[in-house]
Amino acid sequence: MRETLFNWLGQTLYGRTCLDLFAGSGALGFEAASRGAERVVMVEQNPAVFRTLQDNAKKLGCANVFIEGQDGLKFALHDANRYDVIFLDPPFDSNYLPRLLEVFPQRMNENGRLYVESGTAIDVAPPWQIMKSGKAGQVHYQLLGVPVNG
Repeated sequence: MRETLFNWLGQTLYGRTCLDLFAGSGALGFEAASRGAERVVMVEQNPAVFRTLQDNAKKLGCANVFIEGQDGLKFALHDANRYDVIFLDPPFDSNYLPRLLEVFPQRMNENGRLYVESGTAIDVAPPWQIMKSGKAGQVHYQLLGVPVNG
């Protein structure tokens, strides 16, 4: 799925600002950083995983990666920054996704993209548009955008 995602986004993210919410292993955020993203913010609540992300960023010399140790929903509700790409993979058993889909249109830069993974197919309401979608096993994934006039 990661290869498909970065094919959808283009092979380079040069100069883009990215948010990896519910970062987990940080695979998407570190991949974005390696593809030239100017700034990558990773958010992870689990203290052990948070420390591992910090250690990995240091080992990889990722000066463009910033790691926040807090709940992803709380971060999203209070963060005023705007992003070009947001990677969103909330816990499948949470009810976070509908709330985040309401918040993120205001957090996207023009032509920004939101990548969503979920355990079920999701219907998106305006202003979101599905740009691409797929399914691998039990995981549904979509690349969403907000039209400039939306």
